[in-house]
Amino acid sequence: MKKYKVIVTDDRFSIYAVERAVLEAAGAELFVHNCKSDDELLAAAKDAEGIIVNLYPMNSQVIKNLSGCRVISRYGVGYDNVNIEAATEAGIWVTYVPDYGVEEVSDHVLGLLLGLVRNIPFVHREILKGAWNLQNRITVPRIAGKVLGIIGYGRIGRSLQRKAAAFGFSRVLVSDPYVNPAEITAQGGVPVSRNELLETADFISVHVCLTRETKHLLGEKEFRLMKKGAIVINTSRGSIIDEAALCAALKANRIAGAGLDVFEAEPIAADNPLRNLENVLLTSHMAYYSEESIVELKTKAALNVAEVLMGNKPLYPINNIENKTAVNR
Repeated sequence: MKKYKVIVTDDRFSIYAVERAVLEAAGAELFVHNCKSDDELLAAAKDAEGIIVNLYPMNSQVIKNLSGCRVISRYGVGYDNVNIEAATEAGIWVTYVPDYGVEEVSDHVLGLLLGLVRNIPFVHREILKGAWNLQNRITVPRIAGKVLGIIGYGRIGRSLQRKAAAFGFSRVLVSDPYVNPAEITAQGGVPVSRNELLETADFISVHVCLTRETKHLLGEKEFRLMKKGAIVINTSRGSIIDEAALCAALKANRIAGAGLDVFEAEPIAADNPLRNLENVLLTSHMAYYSEESIVELKTKAALNVAEVLMGNKPLYPINNIENKTAVNR
């Protein structure tokens, strides 16, 4: 009996025992590639019924030339590197994993926030140089009584609010036009417009998907609305923030600091000015990571493919092709 063929487009994990176990149970064989070009990907994907993609850009031209593909499964919550319209037109399911790493990302937000508020990286570096009694060289605000702002009220935003309750914020402001204000209120948040949040919050954490509408959601205008002591945290997508505008605001001390796990270009370039600013805390797109979250991600990304191959709807579809006739099979 011929097995289904499933490929990984870009190898970021090295070990794929989890995916293989899930797919073998569905009668599929996994082939791992690290494609560097569209031609290489199309050659690898020849006769593949399923594709699991990490960061490789699945553009419309690639998707139009896929032969026999039934599902493209994205490792992760974001899916801005997959052309959803082209896949839908081709009759290909596109899936993602929206509910993994929620605890990890919200933990990471608090880690970045605490590191910045308490000046932990700066103090650490100075101690290694031999310094001590650094209180007269830093400003440390009390967290209790301050206002937290959450932009985007999905799973991670709600997890952050739950954990933040222990810190004694006076209010948690929430801006999300797609969520019923009553739902925010029921969870203890205060629904507000984005501008009101920017003007009022002491600490601002961003949790939105990257779309045409959200690219550079925070730019020069938005940074000018913020308090001078504001700290901005971004663990969503780098392009949600206009990095040039952020650098300008940080250099001019229009805001107090920024904690960034994501960047407009990754890995962050050697000449990126963010590297030279002391009022930023940078991590390497790792907020999602824990040993447990990676197992969950791999399992669910593979299950999305397995369900389609077995004739079912995927666990986490982004598009809907149930009434669409595939054009590439």
